[in-house]
Amino acid sequence: MNARQFGILVFLAALWGASFLFMRVAAPEFGAVWLIEGRVGLAGLVLLPWVLSGGGLTRILPRWRSMLVVGLLNAALPFVLIAWATTLISAGVASILNATVPIFSAIFGFLVLRERLTPIQVLGIVLGFAGVVVLISWRQDGMALPPTGAVAAALAACLSYVLAAHYTRHRMQDVRPLDYVVGMQLSAALLLMPLLPLFAPHAPPGMVAWWSMLGLAVLSTALAFWLYFRLLHEVGATRTLTVTYLIPVFAIVWGHLLLDEQVGWGIAISCALIVLGTALANRRGTTTVPVRSSATAE
Repeated sequence: MNARQFGILVFLAALWGASFLFMRVAAPEFGAVWLIEGRVGLAGLVLLPWVLSGGGLTRILPRWRSMLVVGLLNAALPFVLIAWATTLISAGVASILNATVPIFSAIFGFLVLRERLTPIQVLGIVLGFAGVVVLISWRQDGMALPPTGAVAAALAACLSYVLAAHYTRHRMQDVRPLDYVVGMQLSAALLLMPLLPLFAPHAPPGMVAWWSMLGLAVLSTALAFWLYFRLLHEVGATRTLTVTYLIPVFAIVWGHLLLDEQVGWGIAISCALIVLGTALANRRGTTTVPVRSSATAE
């Protein structure tokens, strides 16, 4: 990885870390459903011209049922859960919880797919959940503990990502990455549309919230995915996926600098434990290239 590629990797981590900041700002005003409808709809439309120019629509439409499944599991459901969680917890805490996806993936592989866990992976799972325990139980002066409901929603989003990855691996391996992302985003937008009248904002969102939604859709989703696949092509999956370990760091930094979110020892230690646990739990050496949704994502 040369200096330019490393710079893109860091920039990508900054974009996906910023997604938690954007949600933290916009979700209280838009509500989770309206915010994510804007996110997936705008992101899908921004990337759509590249798919159309390559004849991607003829590849997406025959797979519409599968696209709806991944749209639900990899975007609509987890994005809404995380956005709702950010109305109750800080951007940094949400990003730390979101980093447990590989840990849930290892557990899912063991319990459902009957895959063997190495001692290193078991250690990673233990460290990861120790980090979650620290995060939700270490009370410090002036800092409230994260609400249980918000933590549960963020962790449920992680499980949804794992289910989406499993479905993608078995049903959509032949789909081109950009086709997958656009189909996923637009399918999520279609799934959320009927819910809009039920979750309308109580008051018109302010300009800061609108700009945050735009940043979430264009920068932290459309641009981030474009950079992600560019790196995948240039340096491969193993090096590109190191971005996972940088995202919580950027989310914590953005939240502290721009939203004055407090960063205590509990958050720092839990972040270190979860990131280390994620690295160890992810030591399977798989060649499958997951299509992230986060910055996830978020």
